[in-house]
Amino acid sequence: MNPWTDPPTLTGRHVTLRPMVLADRDALAAAAADGDLTELFFSNVAQLADPDAFLAAAFKERDFGRAMPFAVETPDGKLVGMTRYMRMNAAHKRLEIGGTFYAKSVQRSGVNTEAKLLLMTHAFEVMGCNVVQIRTDWFNRRSQAAIERLGAKRDGVLRSHQVMDGRGRDLVVYSIIASEWAGVQQNLRYLLGRYEGEK
Repeated sequence: MNPWTDPPTLTGRHVTLRPMVLADRDALAAAAADGDLTELFFSNVAQLADPDAFLAAAFKERDFGRAMPFAVETPDGKLVGMTRYMRMNAAHKRLEIGGTFYAKSVQRSGVNTEAKLLLMTHAFEVMGCNVVQIRTDWFNRRSQAAIERLGAKRDGVLRSHQVMDGRGRDLVVYSIIASEWAGVQQNLRYLLGRYEGEK
């Protein structure tokens, strides 16, 4: 198995991340509807307003070897969101975790923290990454706070880096490097301890 080409299934106490498939279309759209997430102009989840185009773009990146999209499921098997390895580069041992969204009903639970722990553990310890990057929109203050809570460090802002719905989109870039992973992992496990009473 090649960890840069063969997507894993990652299982924890609060979530399972499994390779996304076309049959996830309706469940993804339903998860995005929980909280009207497609109305968030500053988030990529807005593109799920057209789920067929959204999935086609995600699978195109997967087929080029640049991404691994994951469906996020709770222990009862309910699909509550998605996340991805993106901008994967095996030669430089780097990737980004992004394209992430969760249904409002599971936000501020253990879902995101454990998903990040699973993804980063696999990236650093199985894929041998030197760096894992996370990006978010300048206007997505909640996402920036969540990324900083994980222990990622802010690298800077890519000004007008993308055009999204006609606006120049500024992206705030964060990263974790391999030498920081032990501390970040300890922090993520500590944060997960807050959800020990959850099922």
